[in-house]
Amino acid sequence: MEYVQSSFAAPAALSAIEAFHPDRILLDLGVSSHQLDTAERGFTFRPGAPLDMRMGGRGTGDEGRGISARDVVNSWPVERLAAVFSDYADERRGRALAKEIVRRRLTAPFAISDDFVNAIRAVLGPRSGPSDFARLFQALRIAVNQEIETLVAALPALRDALVASGRLGVITYHSGEDRVVKHAFREWARDCICPPKQPVCTCRGRALGRVLTKKPILPESGEIAVNPRARSAQFRAFEKVAPGDV
Repeated sequence: MEYVQSSFAAPAALSAIEAFHPDRILLDLGVSSHQLDTAERGFTFRPGAPLDMRMGGRGTGDEGRGISARDVVNSWPVERLAAVFSDYADERRGRALAKEIVRRRLTAPFAISDDFVNAIRAVLGPRSGPSDFARLFQALRIAVNQEIETLVAALPALRDALVASGRLGVITYHSGEDRVVKHAFREWARDCICPPKQPVCTCRGRALGRVLTKKPILPESGEIAVNPRARSAQFRAFEKVAPGDV
């Protein structure tokens, strides 16, 4: 058995998957609880944690690679920060939070979780709490690791790596991830993806497979009781077919 420790969208990982000619691929987009619970990794909003959030950790060879959460909040402009909070956290006050971050960093740079938490409280009010912090810290993590962009890039490559009748299943934990998967699967299942008013079809002209899950499959109450972090999980599946079989 061979293991590849890498981003699932990395060329080395995709090449290894393609060479294997898989008939089943399961993509679990969850983050390791060990990562979330290790304060020095910077994913937590517990007091004093560093603002890091990079997936690469000690012993992986990825130390220091890529931007950190600290880099994002200390350098990104208002518009880009506002998009992160609006798109990845569904925060209607995303622009106000972005402006507050920019205002505060002019006095002192953000360094630890407390700095981000205090900015959130300043905008959302003193009654804001763990659910707000978790949502906005998650949004920052998604931006740091380019999780949505990585998923968009990887899905077609994983589909193409499957043999005919192969199946791709994806477990998502965030509404943005689920939208990407849902829309990709729906598009792949369509015979024509040309613009509606285009008189002549110039696209592939056939469906690439069929969606196996009309609605996402959700965890049962018993599973959530054992693992509360499973409560946001959603599973969707797609079956690739040979030309003419749809």
